[in-house]
Amino acid sequence: MAQPLVKKDDDRDDEADYSPFLGIEKGAVLQEARVFNDPQLDPRRCSQVITKLLYLLNQGETFTKVEATEVFFSVTKLFQSRDIGLRRMVYVMIKELSPSADEVIIVTSSLMKDMTSKTDMYRANAIRVLCRITDGTLLTQIERYLKQAIVDKNPVVASAALVSGIHLLQTNPEIVKRWSNEVQEAVQSRAALVQFHALALLHQIRQNDRLAVNKLVSSLTKGSVRSPLAQCLLIRYTSQVIRESANNTQTGDRPFYDFLEGCLRHKAEMVIFEAARAITELNGVTSRELTPAITVLQLFLSSSKPVLRFAAVRTLNKVAMTHPMAVTNCNIDMESLISDQNRSIATLAITTLLKTGNESSVDRLMKQITNFMSDIADEFKIVVVEAIRSLCLKFPLKHRSLMNFLSNILREEGGFEYKKAIVDSIVILIRDIPEAKETGLLHLCEFIEDCEFTYLSTQILHFLGNEGPKTSDPSKYIRYIYNRVHLENATVRAGAVSTLAKFGAMVSALKPRIFVLLRRCLLDNDDEVRDRATLYLNTLGGDGAVVETGEDVKEFLFGSLDIPLVNLENSLKIYEPSEESFDINSVPKEVKTQPLAEKKAPGKKPTGLGTPPTGPPSAVDAYEKLLSSILEFANFGKLFKSSAPVELTEAETEYAVNVVKHIFDGHVVFQYNCTNTIPEQLLENVTVIVDASEAEEFAEVASKPLRSLLYDSPGQTFVAFEKPEGVPAVGKFSNMLRFIVKEVDPSTGEAEDDGVEDEYQLEELEVVAADYMLKVGVSNFRNAWESMGADFERVDEYGLGPRDSLAEAVNAVINLLGMQPCEGTEVVPSNSRSHTCLLSGVYIGNVKVLVRLQFGIDGPKDVAMKLAVRSEDDTVSDTIHEIVASG
Repeated sequence: MAQPLVKKDDDRDDEADYSPFLGIEKGAVLQEARVFNDPQLDPRRCSQVITKLLYLLNQGETFTKVEATEVFFSVTKLFQSRDIGLRRMVYVMIKELSPSADEVIIVTSSLMKDMTSKTDMYRANAIRVLCRITDGTLLTQIERYLKQAIVDKNPVVASAALVSGIHLLQTNPEIVKRWSNEVQEAVQSRAALVQFHALALLHQIRQNDRLAVNKLVSSLTKGSVRSPLAQCLLIRYTSQVIRESANNTQTGDRPFYDFLEGCLRHKAEMVIFEAARAITELNGVTSRELTPAITVLQLFLSSSKPVLRFAAVRTLNKVAMTHPMAVTNCNIDMESLISDQNRSIATLAITTLLKTGNESSVDRLMKQITNFMSDIADEFKIVVVEAIRSLCLKFPLKHRSLMNFLSNILREEGGFEYKKAIVDSIVILIRDIPEAKETGLLHLCEFIEDCEFTYLSTQILHFLGNEGPKTSDPSKYIRYIYNRVHLENATVRAGAVSTLAKFGAMVSALKPRIFVLLRRCLLDNDDEVRDRATLYLNTLGGDGAVVETGEDVKEFLFGSLDIPLVNLENSLKIYEPSEESFDINSVPKEVKTQPLAEKKAPGKKPTGLGTPPTGPPSAVDAYEKLLSSILEFANFGKLFKSSAPVELTEAETEYAVNVVKHIFDGHVVFQYNCTNTIPEQLLENVTVIVDASEAEEFAEVASKPLRSLLYDSPGQTFVAFEKPEGVPAVGKFSNMLRFIVKEVDPSTGEAEDDGVEDEYQLEELEVVAADYMLKVGVSNFRNAWESMGADFERVDEYGLGPRDSLAEAVNAVINLLGMQPCEGTEVVPSNSRSHTCLLSGVYIGNVKVLVRLQFGIDGPKDVAMKLAVRSEDDTVSDTIHEIVASG
């Protein structure tokens, strides 16, 4: 394809702005395409027009069906030209146009002729195009030629056939799998690219057969691979085999580890690096196994090639997260990279040193960081800030110098994400290192004096309100906070008013001074600021006298909101003003997530109440109204929770059925949402026969059949069970759909009088412990945890056994308890060996529960967990531990 010409000029700006395609239009180019029909073809002119057409296509320009067809037929006429350059452009154009099935026939004969041509360039390109535009029927006709091409002596032709095979494997796998012998032969080729492509295709053919992949890796690791690219692929496949064998064997042996170690002595740098990286990424890798890989990466650190230095330092940076001691030998080499011209390398070097350095090297490193911080982009600065935060938590005694560094860079120029990372780091350090609290709060106060980001100002003011009153001299922060009322926008002013009120509520001695300041805020020109000031003045009490503020007032004003904001917003939207005031207790506390039913394959899905709720309040209200209107269920009391729909049938079956579990204090009601997907049938007297033999604590007490079920018209049938009151009874239920089926005349739509009784087996259904827990988030977990108190706290440790990763263990416990993760703690950083997860919820009986989970990797694969539960009821705390112990 022709390269865009660039004007040689001293003015670099003009050079960057120049483009040969500037201002071209589709209509004009389509007019130019008429040159393809000239009796005397001009190859150079035709190539230029095709280049413009390709540019338009790649810029997202769409051609109508008529335009695409005209261009396609015009391009096919260019096959009569003998110009090799033009022929290659024709191939690219046909691939890009992706002609329809009836148009492909026009060029098939020309492409098949080129495929058997004596010109290798024609053959290779014709194979690529044919395989791109052909369908299964034509593929069987040219299969013989493709097999021959795979073992062709010309590497360009062989590679074209192999790459085409990789693409065809997605659409016609059965045909490509028949080429295994030829591909196996191509793996032994002396041409580097042929061997690379052949190995990639052979692995894809066998990827679903683990034993076959094992044999492939075993045979090739004995030394028959010459191509460095193929060797890199083989290293990746070997790593995959090692990972899978580690999952399936309990022994500590690693098959093929010697091969990876041997690749560290290969003559190609890419192979050496690939092997080193593969060793560092092995699960549960030991220090002894890491040593040879670290040694090789250390040599790369002093390479003259920037790409090798970058690759080595980035890999060592990742290793430092899990094995910092293994990387300490490279510290001297990495210190020399701090002054590297490539700022990316310098940043990675400094952050790795921060992870691996000892307490004595901190001050020296901080001086070196200061010198280059102004030269790097914000995204790299954020990496440095996060590394400094980790270092400070690792060496708390160094908090003073590290905190000073953070405060200095906080005053420098920078974008929002960069400043937010610094503020977040200072906040974390204040929370985790008590000695850093007062200096950290003062640094934040100085920052908001000149902060241009509203979000950060309000975040800092909120944090000041929580932590400032607990310091030895809270009065020194008042000046900074009140300055915001005079100098900032309305959002920040409102935040400052709330922060002042917190100081007044928490520190009685400051209340008179706070009242004076709040009264001044009554004259603000923003109604939000005035309303907040009025609320606080009227509720704090004492009329500004030095008196203690009541605990209930503090809880009302500053306590954590135990309902999700999205639910509150939806409830306020549907509230209609009347004599009856808005009741905050009517807002549902459960956080609705997208149910699994929505993510399944499309098919006939139940609608109405069977479909997932669109908004939490309306869904809960609709379910509650529906159940209370059924006489059999009217005396079950208040509905505690309704689950997301659980599918009991596969997609595209005769009958689509899903079930919603409605949990009451002493009952469980199963609502079966049914849809008949057969037009010629009418179902009558539809019921679900439930076998509760594996759910001993449940006893069936009522059912409500569905009188008739028309085609594609959803309906519900219900079955209710009694269970011990307030007990999280669990069990498995078998379900059988029973009905009378009547044939329907398609012409009249009338059903026959006589019907036949029939049954349809449904999937099993389980009631699990998570069904008795509402997902209810808290805005500030730390405050909620402390206010809950330790009266009913229960703490214990558990072994979770071997797990693929820490993230898998975290997700398993979250799903087992059915609670709401708080503050994003459900996300586990990659390569992390420990993690803390915070959960909150409301247990049946409306008992608030908070859970703190601490995970750690114990041994090669085993995960250990410490579980701390706080709730409003000691039996509930014990129950949570019992669920985990039995789960």
